[in-house]
Amino acid sequence: MKQYVCEKHVDIAMEKVIDEYETAPIVEKSTENEKLSTNCEYCGGESAYMVANIDSDTK
Repeated sequence: MKQYVCEKHVDIAMEKVIDEYETAPIVEKSTENEKLSTNCEYCGGESAYMVANIDSDTK
């Protein structure tokens, strides 16, 4: 699972990973390219973070 989210929704994305996978999420700042091409999955705003579980492909 990998989600791109804005600063407002990073807590929700982190909780979702914890609830579903029972593990701490990986949280990384979005790159400039990701900010331009990927919107927040909750509100459609500019993404600020990528939140993922340990098993997702984060690169």
